[in-house]
Amino acid sequence: MEVSPAAVESNARNLSRNLAEGSSLMAVVKADGYGHGAVTVAKAALRGFACGLGVATLPEGIQLRKAGIRAPILVMGNLSQVDELRSCLHWELMPTISTKREVFLCNQLANGTGRNFPVQVKFDTGMSRLGCELGEVPDLVSEIVNSSYLNLKGAYSHLAMADGSFPGKAASVTQQQQEKFQDVIRTLPHQPDRLCVHLANSAGTLRDPKFHYDMVRVGLALYGHNPIQTGCGIGLVPALAVKAKVTLIREVPQGVGVSYGHLFITSRFSRLAVVGIGYADGISRSLSGRIFALFQNRRIPQVGAITMDQLVLDVTDHQNVEVGSVVTLLGKDGDEIITPQDWCNVSDLIPWEVLCGFKHRLPRLVA
Repeated sequence: MEVSPAAVESNARNLSRNLAEGSSLMAVVKADGYGHGAVTVAKAALRGFACGLGVATLPEGIQLRKAGIRAPILVMGNLSQVDELRSCLHWELMPTISTKREVFLCNQLANGTGRNFPVQVKFDTGMSRLGCELGEVPDLVSEIVNSSYLNLKGAYSHLAMADGSFPGKAASVTQQQQEKFQDVIRTLPHQPDRLCVHLANSAGTLRDPKFHYDMVRVGLALYGHNPIQTGCGIGLVPALAVKAKVTLIREVPQGVGVSYGHLFITSRFSRLAVVGIGYADGISRSLSGRIFALFQNRRIPQVGAITMDQLVLDVTDHQNVEVGSVVTLLGKDGDEIITPQDWCNVSDLIPWEVLCGFKHRLPRLVA
């Protein structure tokens, strides 16, 4: 895997420049920076004017702190245990609050240290996942505001269909969510110098500035991919390429079955290239026989079942492919490019899943 911090920085800069006035960018670097390497992309995003970072778990936030990153970090997953919240306070991370129990625990922990504990509130506008119910928000916020050691830094929710993946209802659901969000925001204490409200993910950010509010939380777009599949005019640059070497060339006659199950049978005398990468590295078996590799600006079909450690390319028409040749599975080669969406178009995968699926057996090279 080749990761380009320059691409991440460029994407962050371009996204920041295209936000509504007064809105800022949070770089979402959970899941090891969507497989790109959390520390690498966090530092690049901050150079690109990101104002803070978003993670899903406590260990993800601690990893960034141990790397010397001092920017605000929001833990977006639910932390409910005392030890988790104590670690959050110690490492100066912002937990997401969804219940009064968490308010009580955070205040007690902060009281024991004499420090203020910054927190954010999440409420559910239609995702039916994390966050408190809409009717609970006023009381929950009042509990935080009236707590001696808590500092309410933000309030947020999450869009369920802003990417438009369910065309028949996406627009109406997204509109309903925004209306609910605004209704709740009107009930919050007026603290413009302290309270940051945010709703938009990458899709909401690229879809319409009306979703920008005080901040946006950008994940997929930060890594160079557009979740709404329409022109956004921002010039996103993919930050990752996946490459592998040809480990063996074999020549077989017509009628030979290739790989498990013989899903592919040669229709002619064929030259096959075995490539040392498979589903244990993140190339899903569901892509078998449906994808291509790039070599010297040309597309080469992958054939047969993708196995744990290898896949096979039909290089009959590509005689310049030899043992040791490096092929590109994702990324650019000359004028040709293969994107995560190309894989999604022929499978049930989604771009987020593709990027997060690459395993640590693959070396990460920072370009």
